Order: sequence, then structure tokens, then C-alpha cells
Amino acid sequence: MGYVEENLLPGEAVVHKTGLHPILFLAPALLVLLGAVLLLERLPAWAVVIIGVFFGLGRWIRVASSEFAVTDKRVVIKVGFIRRHTLEMVLGKVESVGVSQSVAGRVLGYGDIIVTGTGGTRELFRDITAPLEFRRQVETRIVG
Repeated sequence: MGYVEENLLPGEAVVHKTGLHPILFLAPALLVLLGAVLLLERLPAWAVVIIGVFFGLGRWIRVASSEFAVTDKRVVIKVGFIRRHTLEMVLGKVESVGVSQSVAGRVLGYGDIIVTGTGGTRELFRDITAPLEFRRQVETRIVG
């Protein structure tokens, strides 16, 4: 059971949930691949493989400890494992959800979201899977 499920209000239900995109594993995977190729060429490349593995482990912790959810009452976002950052905003207080995507993000389905609330709250979250769908879910709940 994750943070979102543990912090639901009585009678509240999750209607959409997403996380960070697997693109975060591209750089560590390329490092491990480069190290493996160098090892096949009989070059001392254990350091490259080890750096790639540790880099990948850090990314895995980031992915595993991030949750993005829309409930029928709130937007609930939690990122971080040791140092946790949360955003829990009642849907009526959400002013907008902005989406920023690069060309690669549009093709592969990831991007950044900026949740803006009444009173000036503005939170940026990077590398979200399907950010347009997240925004659509929030807007559907606000309008509906």
C-alpha cells in the first residue's frame, strides 16, 4: 500500500494514478552497456559498469518512491524516499495543471507538470508518465 492509499480521506477514491517514466533508466542503461562493450574489448571498464549500476539504483529508488494521483476530491503527489515532498490539493483549489514536453517526451509519452493552486502555490514535477492524461483527469474532475 502506497502513500496515496494510506492518506485517502473517508469516502475518497483514486480515479487516476501514474508515476515517473522509465526514460529515467536510459542513461544508466547506456553506461552499463558501454562498460560491457569495453569489457568485451578487454579494456578495464568495471568502473563504468559500477557507476551505471549505482546510477540506475538511484533512479529506481526515485521511481519507486514517487506517486501521482487524482482522486475524486484531491490531487495527491508524493516524491522522495528519505527526503519526502508532498502536495495534497483539494480539486476546488487547483487553478491549472500545465504540461511541458520535449519532442522526445511527446514521442515517448513523458513530460513535466506544473500544478498551480489558488493563492500562488506552484509546484513542478518532472518526468511524469502521460502528463496530458494526468491533466485531463484533473480538469475532468474540476469541471464535472
